Amino acid sequence: MYRPIAEIHLDRLIRNYRKIRSHVGNAIVMPVVKANAYGHGAVPVARALVKEGVKYLSVFTVREAVELRENGINSDILIFGRMTEDSLEPAVNFDITLNISWPDEISIISEFIQKTGKGPKVHLKVDTGMTRLGVSYDQALDVLRELKEHPEINLEGIYSHFATADEGDRSYAYLQLKRFSEIVKTSQDMNLPVKYYHIGNSGSVLNLPESFLDIVRVGMLLYGAYPSDETTECIKVEPVMNFKGPIVVVRRVKAGTPVSYGSVYSPENDANIGVVQTGFADGFPRNWYERGYIGYKGKKYKIAGRICMDQFMVNFEDDMPIVGEEVLIFGDDGENCIRSEDIAKDINSTTYVLLTAIGGRTERVYISQSQTYDT
Repeated sequence: MYRPIAEIHLDRLIRNYRKIRSHVGNAIVMPVVKANAYGHGAVPVARALVKEGVKYLSVFTVREAVELRENGINSDILIFGRMTEDSLEPAVNFDITLNISWPDEISIISEFIQKTGKGPKVHLKVDTGMTRLGVSYDQALDVLRELKEHPEINLEGIYSHFATADEGDRSYAYLQLKRFSEIVKTSQDMNLPVKYYHIGNSGSVLNLPESFLDIVRVGMLLYGAYPSDETTECIKVEPVMNFKGPIVVVRRVKAGTPVSYGSVYSPENDANIGVVQTGFADGFPRNWYERGYIGYKGKKYKIAGRICMDQFMVNFEDDMPIVGEEVLIFGDDGENCIRSEDIAKDINSTTYVLLTAIGGRTERVYISQSQTYDT
């Protein structure tokens, strides 16, 4: 059966994790496995990380956390999404850590505890400059005072999120770090029982060593791609995913023969045109065709024409590829290496968009210690 393949190399994942852990010193590395582990498969990835000794994971929704619990993941799990009343019971039942990101959530948790006699661990999120979720920096002191008046709430952590840590100009990131440091000091002066302070992410792991604190939350870097082209590459990571597509047809065409929708492409010379059964419905970046290429047997070949929903074409020139074999769309398979960062830059996108888009008919195959297995 022909279908796109996403090879997930769990050994590379663990090597990346170990390099990051070594780089951040005493800080705990909290892998981010939201959005199906950035397209890599949340359950297999989480299993590999917990087996390695990871104690704390993070996701965005309660549903994502419950899925991990139901598949035997017993580490702590922090939810980034906004808390709702109906998330409290599953958070308690499945031992999931919620976040307070709006002042009125304090009374919601307190009332739940009074009613049931139990409550979840929580982390307070402070908006230091992202202007997204989180209590306003200007409101933070009042929120901390209110939390001080509610000792029944298990305030395990306080955190924030950088807006520009992966960019060359770090002045705004330093402003956010300064604001967060003030929050940390205030909470400590108030003797709040906070165990973890955290603001570090993939970008700041590479650009801002001052941000490590108690925890660093690492997503894209863990999966072997740099969050932008403005970060350092002081940690050499390996791409965890190889995205591949099978060659299903090869035909010889004359120079000038139109290929694909719109007839915007035709080969300059007679050529072997291969059809690869992978399309934008499977996560192939559709606008990569203009300057795009694939890897096959150590060579790069130009994409021929617009990407279709289910397939795309490749100009193999005078080489004759083998039907049934796969081309590399991005990743590193030993013979070919195409960085997702390079594709993202070329099409004015991000590695986050590319990796989380992998889906459709794509089969994920997990590779560990030279053993391949499907999950």
